[in-house]
Amino acid sequence: MATKHFTGNEAITGSDALIIVDPQIDFCPGGRLAVAGGDEIMTGISLLATQYQHIVMTQDWHPAGHLSFASSHPDRQPFETVPMPYGEQVLWPDHCIQGTAGAEFHPGVHSALTRAHLVIRKGYDPTVDSYSAFFENDKTTRTGLAGYLREKQVHRCVFVGLAYDFCVAWSALDARREGFEASILKDYTRAIAMPVPGGTTVDAAEAQFRAADVRFS
Repeated sequence: MATKHFTGNEAITGSDALIIVDPQIDFCPGGRLAVAGGDEIMTGISLLATQYQHIVMTQDWHPAGHLSFASSHPDRQPFETVPMPYGEQVLWPDHCIQGTAGAEFHPGVHSALTRAHLVIRKGYDPTVDSYSAFFENDKTTRTGLAGYLREKQVHRCVFVGLAYDFCVAWSALDARREGFEASILKDYTRAIAMPVPGGTTVDAAEAQFRAADVRFS
């Protein structure tokens, strides 16, 4: 059976949750790990949030010297990879360090923040990175989000934010693993689009979406 792709036209119900992933200054132009066009989606996300009863935001929240930072590895450069006990890790520029301006939410989403019932901080373990809203990258340490959503009787998670091919992607895939429907509104995301064998990280993410029945459009 062919995978159905999310059109964005499905009716929003009380069993839907809007998950706004990492809408932070460091991921926007001028930030330490800027995603091209990241700032362009922020106002739209705030407008979108007015339609949802359940809203969750995630916030990258790294201590200084996090092991996912290239600066923590002598002779390594940003965007190289290194093996970690939990798997291959991309090394990033220092970003979203706790208490810094870059870790703060972009002002364009402040109205969405006031409506959010929960903010999930992730990446605060200095030895393990955390892309997903549901798990750290070791795939065993939970954030508690799945239990929260079940208590709220949420059935579908709708994802927006940054970055499409990393934290949004991992969050949506983990939502499916946890038994939720998962949809991504691509107009409200932006991608890093790093080159990988066979294409880019966008291509790799979308192949996984199709296999897991994550709807995206």
